[in-house]
Amino acid sequence: MSVKGKAVSTVSTVLVVDDVPASRYALSAVLRRDGHRVLLAASAGEALIELDVRMRAGDLPDVALVDVGLPDMSGYELCRRMKQSPPIAALPVVHFSAAARPPADRCRGLDAGGESYLTVPAEPEEIQAVVRAAARGGRCRSDAQLRVGRLALLAGTILDVQSARCLGELAEAAAVGTARLTGVPATVFVLGEDGELHLGFSRRRAAESLPDAGAHEAVARLMQRVMSGRTGVRHSVVPAPLWPPGFFRPVASAGHRGDGTPEDAGLALARLSQGRTLVCLATPAYQEEPAPETGHLVERLAHATALAAEPLLMYEEERHVALTLQRSFLPSQLPELPGTDVVVRYEPASRQAEIGGDFYAALPTPAGVLTGIGDVVGHSLEAATVMVEIRHALRAYCVEDPDPGVLARRLDRMLQHYHPGVTATMCLSLVDPATGRTRIANAGHIPPLVVRDEGTAAYVDAKGPLLGLGLGLDRPPPSEVVLARSERLLMVTDGLIETRGTDLAVSMEQLRLAAAGAPLGVADLCDTLLTCFGHEREDDIALLALRRTG
Repeated sequence: MSVKGKAVSTVSTVLVVDDVPASRYALSAVLRRDGHRVLLAASAGEALIELDVRMRAGDLPDVALVDVGLPDMSGYELCRRMKQSPPIAALPVVHFSAAARPPADRCRGLDAGGESYLTVPAEPEEIQAVVRAAARGGRCRSDAQLRVGRLALLAGTILDVQSARCLGELAEAAAVGTARLTGVPATVFVLGEDGELHLGFSRRRAAESLPDAGAHEAVARLMQRVMSGRTGVRHSVVPAPLWPPGFFRPVASAGHRGDGTPEDAGLALARLSQGRTLVCLATPAYQEEPAPETGHLVERLAHATALAAEPLLMYEEERHVALTLQRSFLPSQLPELPGTDVVVRYEPASRQAEIGGDFYAALPTPAGVLTGIGDVVGHSLEAATVMVEIRHALRAYCVEDPDPGVLARRLDRMLQHYHPGVTATMCLSLVDPATGRTRIANAGHIPPLVVRDEGTAAYVDAKGPLLGLGLGLDRPPPSEVVLARSERLLMVTDGLIETRGTDLAVSMEQLRLAAAGAPLGVADLCDTLLTCFGHEREDDIALLALRRTG
């Protein structure tokens, strides 16, 4: 575009560094006539101070016009210092000199990082054209760096999304990344096939400032309506009357001041062609639609979030099935066990933890009370199903012969035959309530503790290889102890005490000391140990405590 033959330039800010007042102001006048804003510095030191102030204010100039013959340092050295400072390294530098300079000096300016070299006096049009060209080049580099930075931000966000362990973590990681890409608050919704809505916010929010369940249902309906029968990525703007308030700004509630201002919502929705998960990245729609580049990045993030959500949804469904199966076969109430007082405690791991294979059993037999506790190695649906098979096999085998040593051998053969490659730990005890005679077979499990009322505790010396190893290892005969009426037999799974980075022997000693100091009674013993050790565990926890009652 031109007016009366003169090119119309984009307004830029130019820093002129020159120790000669007349030259400084002459250059300033030429640049102002071309529409530029001008900053003046009489030395390299003044220029560095001015740049530091502007950098802190976020208002750096677009071009620096630097005299090579400054009094405190050469223009070349000033340029080198500027290029060594990352915040101002992209600032284009044009060297100039009123004295004739040999070609080698001009090369020094370019080698120092300068973009161009002027010999003054020069025609005003030439000075203006050189400055415009330098400003254009600087803007192109800045735009390229900005794009690279935004792509790096997108890549980092996608990595965070793919590293999420559950749909809630995924939604939160995507929300934080969306806010960084767009510069506005964001909320991300993940809607499963069963209608359950998971959401994440780009900012930490107190529970009382969040929208209620009715708002969540309204968003779920909007998502389904916009993507009805569609796959891929779709952009949509929902007007404020249809978008529930509170997802971008806190809602007002008792004791909490909120904005509650209705806002239009810009949505980027994604569903894979064969996917069952619907993902929505929502931001305030301050404009009709996002800038093309921003919208493209948000679109890619929405697609990546949907890709990461699918396996997490499948995992959560599998985990739900496994947990339902596992816990349905772990009785909350034990059968009548004559002559003994038996208490069990079972604590599932946190929602983020994987499925465990912990199990317990307490069964009456003609020879006494059979108790067992164990753990199938691994965390999967297979571990949970094998756990159920072992428990049923134990119930069936003990009808014929409840001896712990016989049962361990039979369970070992069963695992090797039907589940080669699967191993399990187990500890079995058979207690005669009348005499206290107790036979214990251990297969790679934490041995049981005998806890005495006088405040001491000791592990039973019972060892043996895991079930299912299939290495032809001989199993030692069961250990025998006599359980007095003042003693309790305690059996636990390793989820109670196992801590990453801590030797198991150390954890077992801590358990022994805690059990010795626990109150009397089997229920109090279990509850005390859960209080001591059962917080934020990564595995399921099972405890079984037995005492003779006569």
